[in-house]
Amino acid sequence: MDSTSAAHSHLSESEIWWRGHYNFLKDKGYKLRSRYSPDWVPSWTNTKKVDIECEDGIMPRHYSLLDARRTHDGARVSLKRIDVSRHPYEIEIGRYFCSAPLSEDPANHCVPIYDVLEVPTNHNLAIIVMPLLRDAMDPYFDTVGEVVDCIHQLLEGLRFMHRHHVAHRDCMQLNILMDGSMFIDAWHPSEQYMSEDFKRVARHRTRTQSPPRYYYIDFGISRKYDASNTNPLEIPIYGGDKGVPEFAEAYTKPWNPFPTDVWYLGHAIQETFLDRYLGVEFLSGLATDMMQSDPTQRPNMDDVFSRFQVLRQGLSKWKLRSRVAHDDERSLFDFLAHWARRIQYIVRRIPPTHTSLS
Repeated sequence: MDSTSAAHSHLSESEIWWRGHYNFLKDKGYKLRSRYSPDWVPSWTNTKKVDIECEDGIMPRHYSLLDARRTHDGARVSLKRIDVSRHPYEIEIGRYFCSAPLSEDPANHCVPIYDVLEVPTNHNLAIIVMPLLRDAMDPYFDTVGEVVDCIHQLLEGLRFMHRHHVAHRDCMQLNILMDGSMFIDAWHPSEQYMSEDFKRVARHRTRTQSPPRYYYIDFGISRKYDASNTNPLEIPIYGGDKGVPEFAEAYTKPWNPFPTDVWYLGHAIQETFLDRYLGVEFLSGLATDMMQSDPTQRPNMDDVFSRFQVLRQGLSKWKLRSRVAHDDERSLFDFLAHWARRIQYIVRRIPPTHTSLS
């Protein structure tokens, strides 16, 4: 078996699809990593290394997503393959939020769409080009102020969508990402704790030092409604979080998707912060109300955002600089490291938050 055929055997079926479109994407201005080149020879060939030790040996996490480099400026981008016959509104809604003046509004936290490519071999398929983002919850949060900045952006972003009559319908934790502002090293897209070249752990600053911007992704089941439709009703579609109370009550009954969005985000706050960190108890009452089992009893996003502003207004600078301890970071070393950073921030006059009351 020649080296190219051997390399082909290392690829999954979905990766073979991307490899088959390598030259198409290159012609459109996007270069895939060497693993997807038709001429790829694995870097561990004739060495003592194994595939998982090498940059080109790691499989992507999702069959429909891949990273690339935009050739005209070297920017790292994310490519998403979608079936437009199954998700007919994803491109439309994404482009809506990328159009002026919405794209210029700082409250807009919808992932930007740079380009949409029609796949020449299948007219039901398209490739959306977006910035390369990463898990919003990794690395761990260090201070209350960092949590406040994150929650502020998430509430602000969902309120923005709702004010423009769009229900996300799947705004759970996995559909919340952040940019790479914190990172000194570019990270590997499939193993995000590693550097892009897979030679070391990707170095990063804290969120206090280099605050990230948070984004909502995946508008595959989202819907936009006419402003005159004040109570839109939809048959439930399960997103990534299967715990929506009203869906369990009657799956064939149509529900207003806007209160469901409120539940999704409240549950994400509960799972991400309240269940895993100490020091964020001030969020408990708000999250509980967002997760009321009766959707008519949940606050709307204007009310949620206003209540959060009152909550954060009651937090002193000392509280905002105080530590939030993740389940995995409660050792004496972690405690002392936090205090060393905290003193540094005070001396250097780095503010504890980077969002403002509004």
